[in-house]
Formats: sequence, structure tokens, C-alpha cells
Amino acid sequence: MLSATGLVAGYGKGRRVLGGVSLTLEQGRMIGVLGPSGCGKSTLIRVLALLHEPDAGQVRLDGERVTRFRYAAPAELRRRIGVVFQHPRASVDPRHTLRRIVAAHLPAGAAPEEADRLAELVGLTPELLRRRPHEVSDGQLQRACLARALGSGPRYLLCDEMTAMLDASSAAALVHLVRTRRDLGVLMVSHDAALLDACCDETFRWRDLTAAPAHRE
Repeated sequence: MLSATGLVAGYGKGRRVLGGVSLTLEQGRMIGVLGPSGCGKSTLIRVLALLHEPDAGQVRLDGERVTRFRYAAPAELRRRIGVVFQHPRASVDPRHTLRRIVAAHLPAGAAPEEADRLAELVGLTPELLRRRPHEVSDGQLQRACLARALGSGPRYLLCDEMTAMLDASSAAALVHLVRTRRDLGVLMVSHDAALLDACCDETFRWRDLTAAPAHRE
């Protein structure tokens, strides 16, 4: 179980974004968080992914309270959480091939064919794996980012507006891929109510998660 209780977080003095957010994500469930752009959804994802330290409240991962974040967070904890960000081109090194991107989070000593297995899982062909980000579509690159997120064998997958930059067919394909991974706990945040209602077991409105109002990002 990945849970947040009373999270308060921001970006410096006077820039509080989360004002007492509480949420629980269990393995085998897909939950959605619906909220407008700028409400703090991305900050919530970053805190849950151990990439941003909260000012107050707590994060618990499989019963263990997390006390260290960012580079200080234990690698063993970070590997349990995969993240797919909204902007695939901003989350990859443009010099790398898709194969290298997919393989980025594989554990040390992983078999070379493991990257191929992940690529096939998300619908990437061997020919596409030889290309660099500027040579593929947003949808193809986001598939590579999803494969990368799965590379560490996470228990929880956090999707931050994962389909916002994609056309309808690419978005539907990615959601289907995520939806079929019932071994994961999946958190999908979006401003698209129809998307969340169609794919999630349960959807929460942002106002229902927050104990106090927060400033916009």
C-alpha cells in the first residue's frame, strides 16, 4: 500500500501547493484523481514518487514511513514506484535511443533481452528501438517512457496526465496497457473526467482529498 496522510508541500516560502492531501493506493487497483490544471496534482505525484519532500504529513510505502526523499531516498523504495510524466520529450535524454530509454531503470545484471520484452509489451518494434526521440511520435515516445517505468518491476505506477499530449488512439492504447497490469496499484491523475471514469476503479475529486486550500502551481 502507498499512502499519503495530511501532505503539505510547496516550492519555497509562500508557495504552498498541497494543503493537507490524504490518499491511499493499493496494489491491484486503479484510482483516478480529477482536478483542474495547476491544482497540485503533479506535486502530489512527485511527493508520492519520493522526488519531492513534503513540508508536513507523511508518506507510507508498504507499511514503512518514508523519511528520506529525492536522492536520499533508499533505492530499494524508489524501485517500487514507477512514474510516467505528462511530457515525454521533457523526461528523456534526446541523445538516447528508445532502447536505451526503455532499459534505463532495469536492475543491474538484467538480461539484454529484458528491454526487448518490455518494448514488445508496450507495442514498440525493434526498428523503433533504434530511433531517437526526435524520430518518433509523442505516442511512441510515451510508450517507451511507460516501458521504462515498468523496468524496475514496480508495485505502484503513478501516471501524471500521461495521455494529455497524445491523440485519441495513442491515449486509448496506453490506458489499455496500464489497465491490464492488475499486479500494479495505478494512480492516474488527470483533468479529463471521461477518461478517469472509463478506466479507473474509483475516481476522487481534488477537493475531496484536500483538507485545506492550497495555492496554484
